[in-house]
Amino acid sequence: MNAPVRIGHSACPHDCPSTCALDVELLDSGGIGRLHGAKDNSYTAGVICAKVARYGERLNHPGRLLKPLIRAGAKGEGKWKDASLSAALDLVAEKFLAAEAKHGAQTVWPYFYAGTMGLVQRDGINRLRHAKGYSNQYDTICTNTAWTGWVMGTGALRGADPREMAKSDCVVIWGTNAAATQVNVMTHAIRARKERGAKIVVVDIYDNATVKQADLALVLKPGTDAALACAVMHVLFREGFADRDYLNEFSDDPAGLESHLQSRDPTWAAAITGLAADDIEAFARLVGERRRTFFRLGYGFTRNRNGAVAMHAAASIPVVTGAWKLEGGGAFHNNGAIFKVLDKSLLEGAADADPKVRYLDQSRIGRVLTGDAHELRGGPPVTAMLIQNTNPMNVTPEQRLVRQGFSREDLFVCVHEQFMTDTAAMADVVLPATMFLEHDDIYKGGGNQHITLGPKQVEPPPGPVPNHTIIEELGRRLGVSDRPGWGLNERQHIDAMLRRTGESFGSLAEKRWLDIQPNFETAHYLKGFAHASGKFRFRADWKNTPAPDRPPASIGLFGDLARLPEFPDQMDFIDAADAEHPFRLATSPAHSFLNSTFSETPSSREREKRPELMIHPDDGARLGLADGDRVEIGNAQGMVVLDARLSGKVRPGVVIAEGLWPNTAHERGEGINTLISADMAPPYGGVPFHDAKVWVRRAD
Repeated sequence: MNAPVRIGHSACPHDCPSTCALDVELLDSGGIGRLHGAKDNSYTAGVICAKVARYGERLNHPGRLLKPLIRAGAKGEGKWKDASLSAALDLVAEKFLAAEAKHGAQTVWPYFYAGTMGLVQRDGINRLRHAKGYSNQYDTICTNTAWTGWVMGTGALRGADPREMAKSDCVVIWGTNAAATQVNVMTHAIRARKERGAKIVVVDIYDNATVKQADLALVLKPGTDAALACAVMHVLFREGFADRDYLNEFSDDPAGLESHLQSRDPTWAAAITGLAADDIEAFARLVGERRRTFFRLGYGFTRNRNGAVAMHAAASIPVVTGAWKLEGGGAFHNNGAIFKVLDKSLLEGAADADPKVRYLDQSRIGRVLTGDAHELRGGPPVTAMLIQNTNPMNVTPEQRLVRQGFSREDLFVCVHEQFMTDTAAMADVVLPATMFLEHDDIYKGGGNQHITLGPKQVEPPPGPVPNHTIIEELGRRLGVSDRPGWGLNERQHIDAMLRRTGESFGSLAEKRWLDIQPNFETAHYLKGFAHASGKFRFRADWKNTPAPDRPPASIGLFGDLARLPEFPDQMDFIDAADAEHPFRLATSPAHSFLNSTFSETPSSREREKRPELMIHPDDGARLGLADGDRVEIGNAQGMVVLDARLSGKVRPGVVIAEGLWPNTAHERGEGINTLISADMAPPYGGVPFHDAKVWVRRAD
């Protein structure tokens, strides 16, 4: 008789708003079986994505890094010699101190992002940064445009309880392929359909897995979302669906908005978006008639140069209808503001932070590493880096510049990683990292309202060590381990972060998570929106509004600020197709990858097959392409070779490359981000990953 499987508890550590609460099958061998969504977590609701359910493939992958490595050949050549952890760290400290002696502390740039979302293992790197006075990092790769547009209207990065989708009469999923990237959104939306007869509307740029779930699918041209939003509001005002009492109490200038929208009718929007005017009318009437409409606004539609403006426009719709008044109505994007209850000051060494230390833009790493004086902010060159759980050689824009920068012989790079990524392959020292079930950590759910504990569940194999250990060991070697926050273990840091909540590692281990959802009145802004006026801002102040991603003064604002609109509007500052570049490219997420993570997992690679370019059959015929033909795709940034996949899922004139395959999976060794510009979206930055004009031709 088989013994019952023991179940451990954790949280998904990956860069996904769901932050799923997990039940982990723990095997007597010390390994793991399947992972399952926690059924008693009200947001996860027992459902997780298939790639995380198969996590044992990553944990036990034969290609996992298990020992420290020191480069023994040319950069990127792949020749290594084994080293002890102590010897490798001694070398890193020696190189950092030598670089500092020559150029000053700001020549060292600790670089990280969302390779793990665990607060201890992710954010502790800042404790080293601040203690040593190393260069700061301005985070622009993901959230800037979306958060800026949202906060421009609401005043705070929070919204209606996302579980309320299940209580809606209409759920609008806009700019996120939730069926692939946020599966829990679909859980609650489909529940509303089954239990309430709710309609699901999906707005996206191609026919993906979420679009297939829609009762009304609006597949529009990339970068035209604000035009759709404006036309919807035009109809709402015109047809009497606007809640004027609500608008007068809770918004700044409803009359000005209505006047502005007079010329933004569905016919105007149809010419811009490529949608039928009748479909725009139908969408507007649906949300007007079904006041209990929930807008789940994602990141995808903001990854354009006009992304902040588009988010502001979409977030304005439920204000016009007054949907915020109703449970199951309103909007949600991210809950970042509610997690300020967590105190990371000791973890990040906030007491040592020096406001005079420069910030370097993480997305412009190619320009930084190739010596762009503007990007270096008047400081020294970057000659030493610690890169933690992130893969800039694959995920950042302007990849040819990035490769050129990492190829510099005077640049010393230490990478702490789980696999030999494109970035690790260019390093001087590679340190093996633990995975989330092999260390203690704590997580916050950007897409929900839970603080979830992720205690260690299994022992790592010999070799890999937690990020926290690396930071502590480097701090000791670099002479800063006597500063505040140093010398604590992971559980002590978790206790310090939780102090304001009255919880501790021990108490949270019993509860598994904390639900810190604000009450209904607060979440729905029924006591006023979070601006000083208490009003939702239709009239945007793009230069002066505080936002979570507002750049420091040393960096300044981005783009042609004079062209940013006063009211929600379609702005034409996208990378529009032209005669030489007749296609618009978007680099959308793959179903079985998560950015560059899971691209090493056998089952995920098998499902995704190969790097491909989705092209409409009419465009394929015009170019003389058959399914599977090799195609070259290019622009001013470079050129990439892919295999053509002819598909009616994309619009004519639009091409989609799903997923971030390793550069080595591509012919010529160059991945899709070779084609993406590092031009920042106004006003606060953000990479236009879905905003590139390209040419396409058959590869010889």
